Amino acid sequence: MRWLDALLGRSKPAKPDLDALFALPSAAVTLQAATGFTPTGLGSVCFRAAEGGAFATLQQDITALLGDAEVEQTQDSYGYTWLLARRPPDDLGGLVTDLHGVNSSLEGAGFGPSLLCSLAGFRDAQERRLAIVYLYKQGTFYPFAPLGDERRDNALELQVRGVLQQELPLEADLARWFPLWGAPGL
Repeated sequence: MRWLDALLGRSKPAKPDLDALFALPSAAVTLQAATGFTPTGLGSVCFRAAEGGAFATLQQDITALLGDAEVEQTQDSYGYTWLLARRPPDDLGGLVTDLHGVNSSLEGAGFGPSLLCSLAGFRDAQERRLAIVYLYKQGTFYPFAPLGDERRDNALELQVRGVLQQELPLEADLARWFPLWGAPGL
């Protein structure tokens, strides 16, 4: 079947590497040195919630897992659930551990296909916002820089891509750099 997939142009989706999230703190040091963007202490995981008691129990377990992190759950207009975690801005390592724990818990319980993305928020001295987004199904990152009123700062996104290309596995297909308007954590 493998040669048939190649003949028809189908490719096997990349296996998510949740441990790639742990590269984010060191990438943040590079990002700050090159652009002045610093962590906000906000990060979130986006997933499609499932119905039923098992998923409700899993959500309670995830909230308990996050312990001393402030956690807030919201739902967007597309039906996705966002779990927002708050940590002090200087604790990006703790925030990444929280995001990894949420993703791992969902994946371990069989809800991996429901995961969409995770993001960590950043700001600079001019109060510009930036998110470093991890695409679960691709196993890659991309920068998202909203300007407000559904516009984005493409030049900044490309600049950040250049800065982080040696630090993180970045999404090569710019069409997959989808906007996350109003995402918790930005």
